[in-house]
Amino acid sequence: MKLDKTDLRILKIVQNNSNLTTKELAAKVNLSVTPVFERVKKLEKEGYIKKYIAILDAEKLDKSLTVFCNITLKEHTREIGNQFVKDIMTLEEVTECYNISGDYDFLLKVLVKDMKHYQDFVLNNLGSVQNIGSAHSTFVMGEIKNSHAVPF
Repeated sequence: MKLDKTDLRILKIVQNNSNLTTKELAAKVNLSVTPVFERVKKLEKEGYIKKYIAILDAEKLDKSLTVFCNITLKEHTREIGNQFVKDIMTLEEVTECYNISGDYDFLLKVLVKDMKHYQDFVLNNLGSVQNIGSAHSTFVMGEIKNSHAVPF
């Protein structure tokens, strides 16, 4: 699917506010409702729009400590890597996980209440994951930018 200017405008608007009605979206891109509805459905079907979410305030939900945790595995086999991913997927405190290059194998974003809860998470949850060679934590002191937007 080749995207035109209108498709890109729709994507830009929707990623900043997915709560708009089709009528409101149509007004913003100067088209009638039906073509905008069809374009959005096509963008969803083609995978440009993966899903719609609400971004919650972690602090208000008592998850005010954000930690980035760099993980190195003891060994690098397909089975160990797949098992690590499977185990990480079960940890609700891990909100993002990236397989990375460089000195570490994975980067985790962890949300917890406070330092005591992070310690508990490391000892009881992360500590139960097999084949972790090392874990290095970086604690977020303040969030400067977090747009969730894909730049284009």
